[in-house]
Amino acid sequence: MKHIFKSTRFKIVSGIIAMLLVGAILAAIAGRGETVQSAVVGTVFTPCHYVAQKIANGIDNVIGTVKGDAQYEKEIEKLNQEIGDLRSQLVDYENLKNQNALYKEFLELKEENPKYKFAEASVIGRDSADIYKSFTISKGSVNGISKGDAVLWGKYLVGIIYKVYPDYSVVKTVLDPTFNVSAYEIISGEISYVTGNAKLARENKCKMANLSSATKVSYGSIICTAGLSGSVPKGLLIGTVDEIDDETTDISSYAVITPGVAIEDITSVFVLTDY
Repeated sequence: MKHIFKSTRFKIVSGIIAMLLVGAILAAIAGRGETVQSAVVGTVFTPCHYVAQKIANGIDNVIGTVKGDAQYEKEIEKLNQEIGDLRSQLVDYENLKNQNALYKEFLELKEENPKYKFAEASVIGRDSADIYKSFTISKGSVNGISKGDAVLWGKYLVGIIYKVYPDYSVVKTVLDPTFNVSAYEIISGEISYVTGNAKLARENKCKMANLSSATKVSYGSIICTAGLSGSVPKGLLIGTVDEIDDETTDISSYAVITPGVAIEDITSVFVLTDY
């Protein structure tokens, strides 16, 4: 008999009976009318159910987070779209403001010179490798444009036409060393010519060359066309003097000029076709 009570089989059976009794007691206390077997099973598997519920809750939370992230991404996309629209409106505003400034300057020039004839054109191309900032415009010979015609932004001379095609033209700017136009300083009346060079072009500047060492041209002087050449009339603004410097090749001086308009920012011009 002692061996029976000490055997492993007896211990297992006793354990099962004990679990059934505990289940029965718990069911009786709860008063739920459950059977002994269902109470025992519920007792045994409650921890498993708890763990499963936690896993399910975790999955729900993950799904909720994913949905939240999707909503967040939609909001970001919407805000980015609004930012893009605002930037586009700002660009349109700046273009309109520049266009208004151009027309204002042009109308003043037109009122002062009613005989001038113009062809309005848009800038349609630039050579990024050209430090002298030449550009292509949308009008050509069919619009009355000829080689050598003055190219203006408002009252300011920005270059001349040097290549003409039927429906477009190429502009050589005042920064180019092959550009050459007679010019004068409006206070002293001192006359010389305006041209460019590589060093000044990198700074978006040109120069009034061949001035005497006793020149009266000085900082702040305004330089205009002198009208000594056939294609460019007198009185077109070129720019303002920044400094006076000496030439290295002779005893003359030159005035460094900042053009009245930033050539790289120009989007529209007027070509003076007749005057």
